[in-house]
Amino acid sequence: MDERLAQENIDLLKQVFSGFKPAYFKFRLWNGKEWDPPGLEEAKATVVINNPGIMAHVLAFPTELRMGEAYIYGDIDIEGDIYAVFTVEGYLKTTYRKLVSNPFFWKRIIRLKKTNKEFERLQGRERARLTGKLHSIERDRQAISYHYDLPPEFYALYLDPMMNYSCAYFRDVKEDLATAQKNKLELICRKLRLKPGERVLDIGCGWGGFVVYAAKKYQAKVLGITLSEKQAQYAQEWIKREGLQELAEVRLQDYREVQEKEGFDKLVSIGMFEHVGGPMLKTYFRKAIELLKPRGVFLNHGIAADWGPIRFRKWSFTEQYVFPDGQLVPISKTLTIAEKVGFEVRDVESLREHYALTLRHWVKHLEKNKDKALQLVDQVTYRVWHLYMAGASYGFTINRQSVFQAVLVKPDGEGKHSIPITREDIYKDWEIL
Repeated sequence: MDERLAQENIDLLKQVFSGFKPAYFKFRLWNGKEWDPPGLEEAKATVVINNPGIMAHVLAFPTELRMGEAYIYGDIDIEGDIYAVFTVEGYLKTTYRKLVSNPFFWKRIIRLKKTNKEFERLQGRERARLTGKLHSIERDRQAISYHYDLPPEFYALYLDPMMNYSCAYFRDVKEDLATAQKNKLELICRKLRLKPGERVLDIGCGWGGFVVYAAKKYQAKVLGITLSEKQAQYAQEWIKREGLQELAEVRLQDYREVQEKEGFDKLVSIGMFEHVGGPMLKTYFRKAIELLKPRGVFLNHGIAADWGPIRFRKWSFTEQYVFPDGQLVPISKTLTIAEKVGFEVRDVESLREHYALTLRHWVKHLEKNKDKALQLVDQVTYRVWHLYMAGASYGFTINRQSVFQAVLVKPDGEGKHSIPITREDIYKDWEIL
């Protein structure tokens, strides 16, 4: 029985992957038998099939979600370089069109799928199940809590000491992550032309890295807001340890709930924009321009891509297990809406390669600290983070998505603002905290 199942799996692999060129991984079955795709150039990784029925389940409808679930629940393992397996998604999209009309393909699928339910999968993190109206404040709280309310010590295993959970800025590709993340914070402060005493709002402040940096080095008065209770608590304790209570504050609050009559000199949003949602972009930018003083500056740092309507994301692994309700839109749409509400676009910079490199650092740190991570979260959660960060790095590398820093200003009635006419001042006398 076991030998027959093994051979049927190999026959299915041959039918599907014989045209996979170039291939960078091979397959090994639960009984130790291996199969190499004919196009294998160098085996950088091995896909280990633990569940005899999983390939039939995945290949019957090869979505990102099914492939991701097969890994996180232990139906398959990946030994070696995880990045080597991501080329398979593009290949399957092309070859699947030919397979669906092949009766021999479906006969193999049907026979093997019967064994899928017999495998005992790993137990742990499950799909997000949010309730309420899409992008209502309460539903957004659920979405943020689903991802961010794990123990802060887990994130600390792979992030830099400043707990930056967004793209770093590498002035040299050989820089370590901690330096590159401080570079990012310094770059943002310089793009804002931050000055002592200025009032700053950090929308989606995370664990407080920018809040602490801007208050400590630039003596700015910074208010950070987040929807994650664990992040808010962590940031508040950090501010207290640094003795920055007179300059820095973090609240558990949605950006739509902020009411400030005085207004802010500067606004910043670093890696929160992805959670706003396409339908809410106008609300987001209207609120930002309402909170900003005339001549004020808003730096919006966010990922951009054309992922289409959210209704198509039910087959997305990222939507179901990582960032529920997250929506990416093209940078052109972002800037168009920002201009329509009254902002002037002064500067736009792509940091795509920087994010690919940042994520590789995170994956490396997470892998290095796997044993410690499994003391804080279950194995399924570890696998979710491992897969999503590696996959995101691959996506930035091949330009499936990008990340941009857009500097927006709110001109006064005469069209004046506080931004110099060149960028030269940003890079002079560079010094990080």
